[in-house]
Amino acid sequence: MLDSIKIKLQYWLPKPALTHLAGWGAEKKAGWLTRLVVKAFVRYYRVEMQEAQNPDPASYATFNDFFVRPLRDGTRPIVEDPNILTLPADGTISQLGSIDDYQIFQAKGHHYTLEALLAGNHQLAEQFRHGLFATTYLAPRDYHRVHMPCDGILREMIYVPGDLFSVNPLTAANVPNLFARNERVICLFDTNFGPMVQILVGATIVGSIETVWAGTVTPPREGIIKRWTYPAEGMEGAIQLDKGQEMGRFKLGSTVINLFKPGSIQFAPQLNSGSVTRMGQAFADSMAASDAAPTKQN
Repeated sequence: MLDSIKIKLQYWLPKPALTHLAGWGAEKKAGWLTRLVVKAFVRYYRVEMQEAQNPDPASYATFNDFFVRPLRDGTRPIVEDPNILTLPADGTISQLGSIDDYQIFQAKGHHYTLEALLAGNHQLAEQFRHGLFATTYLAPRDYHRVHMPCDGILREMIYVPGDLFSVNPLTAANVPNLFARNERVICLFDTNFGPMVQILVGATIVGSIETVWAGTVTPPREGIIKRWTYPAEGMEGAIQLDKGQEMGRFKLGSTVINLFKPGSIQFAPQLNSGSVTRMGQAFADSMAASDAAPTKQN
């Protein structure tokens, strides 16, 4: 009964207005009120402040300063092996696996299409048909900066306006086409493993989505698709990001979706739906490296 009410509220509540209000409040330097809110948030969600560069909750000038807090150096070591991709974010694997033709699994009874997720871009969707996907949910207590799983050259960024449903497990199980209908920022990279897409999905009270090369992508929310293209490797102005480097952040929590072309990688065997993730740990292995591995002799 309670879950049913929560889902109905997702449709009834004025989510854009709530999101705007949350973003406005999170940027305010409200002195004692900011300190009170941050301390209450840390207690309620059991945030591990000892991992932060600045572990004192009372020292943050705004809630957003606290929310996008950087971690201490060495807190998330990056797997060095160049044939291993690393997890892009702290959170929980919502789903991962194969893309069935163009269909991506959201939750029991719910799928959505590559083309819908990629804002109708059929040519881009075709590159990932029969490929692999991973959906990582960032809960409020998690570290909210998103990093690169591997070295990459940014080729395209697409901002897609949309709804602002919550992206927690309850809504994922009950709201059809959730990730293909929510606001999102789609980033396409050239990598040694082929094309890779990393998508930052917006949600209720996510006041802002940012990338390291463009700054704040949303807001403003103008209701139109925006597209930016970038030079290829070796060309003037090319944007290269290294494995483990920050690529974006959420000001309040959300979800990251990764897409990989068929035959490029295989996910680390310990990962499945419900796995807790820590940025920098093993995400996937290169299929090329696996194919080249010597066969063990008995």
